[in-house]
Amino acid sequence: MGIAPTDDMVHVTRWYWGEKEWSPFSAAEMDRRQDALRAHMAAEGIDACLLTSYHNICYYSGWLFCYFGRKYGMVVDAENATTISAGIDGGQPWRRTHGDNVVYSDWRRDNYYQAVRDLVGSASRVGVECDALTVDQFRALQDALPGVELVDVGTATMWMRTVKSAEEHDLIRHGTRVCDLGAEACVEAVAAGVPEHEIALATTSAMVREIAASFPFVELMDTWTWFQSGINTDGAHNPVTNKLVESGDILSLNTFPMIFGYYTALERTLFCDHVTSDEHLRLWEVNVEVHERGLELIKPGARCCDIAAELNDIYRGYDLLQYRSFGYGHSFGVLSHYYGREAGVELREDVETVLEPGMVVSMEPMIAIPDGQPGAGGYREHDILIVGEDGAENITGFPFGPEHNIIGG
Repeated sequence: MGIAPTDDMVHVTRWYWGEKEWSPFSAAEMDRRQDALRAHMAAEGIDACLLTSYHNICYYSGWLFCYFGRKYGMVVDAENATTISAGIDGGQPWRRTHGDNVVYSDWRRDNYYQAVRDLVGSASRVGVECDALTVDQFRALQDALPGVELVDVGTATMWMRTVKSAEEHDLIRHGTRVCDLGAEACVEAVAAGVPEHEIALATTSAMVREIAASFPFVELMDTWTWFQSGINTDGAHNPVTNKLVESGDILSLNTFPMIFGYYTALERTLFCDHVTSDEHLRLWEVNVEVHERGLELIKPGARCCDIAAELNDIYRGYDLLQYRSFGYGHSFGVLSHYYGREAGVELREDVETVLEPGMVVSMEPMIAIPDGQPGAGGYREHDILIVGEDGAENITGFPFGPEHNIIGG
């Protein structure tokens, strides 16, 4: 099967090696996703879609690719769904894909685009993700598909992903449970004199082992921990270092299990042995107040911008609003620290989206007090909630606040 090569090297082919792997999602669930995309295509007069992002290829096929400088894709038309993978990946992409797969080799630079042309066929209007293509990549597609109109489907697919199915909710619940177990391992590992990286390693190992034990088959990749102490807590995404934790240090814990491409998170402010000063305690308690109010505000019918505005007022009342550096939460699903974002559901002042049943969002207020000021450090709490018909369910279990998270003593 595939293109007949002009020499003894295979350029585009199919490798049906092994059997399809177990997935946490049923065939009916994957068909639902692909059929929703086809319904959009039909409404917009789109003959085929070429998906190129990590998140959409994973969402619509079940396969999460490893980029490493090569091109990947998924073509969906009225009848077929086919991923495009590089030869270096062997048969694994086919085993993970809900649908078909074609493999291209490195032997000729145009092989990827040959696979795209074969799958797109006679389509005259093709959907692409403009937010997942560089200008050069977009131009290369135009050259590879002369006479074909390329139209954006990135925004439409983002909205399709924002409302999660019951099967997605189940997987996300597994993720938050693993987050809680990771946090417990972190607390056990924290002590004055222990470096950040050792605490992070203990936390990540506990999560990976739990993920491995929880599923009949799972690819163990990308689960990680950010654990920060002292001045390193001032940025939410600051990397782990070999800094030694000191008694009295403010600490930030961030547990991030990755399961079948789905990211979940738990984040907590902690202190090692004791809270350094009365001002540190006051700031921590203020941030907990904001967090608790934010949890109450997440419900169906609430606008993202209105949630942000009310929480801003709490910080403003304590003269702390200037120390807030990002939004109050965001959608959860197929995303990670290096791919994916459902930007239409972020708890920010400039997002007017109304929360709907099925959405999964976080509440994660943070303030960062600059080094040298009283109470210096970053304060952050983070829970994940599933929006229901009448309210929202907080599926994060690990406790927050001063009464629980002064640890290591």
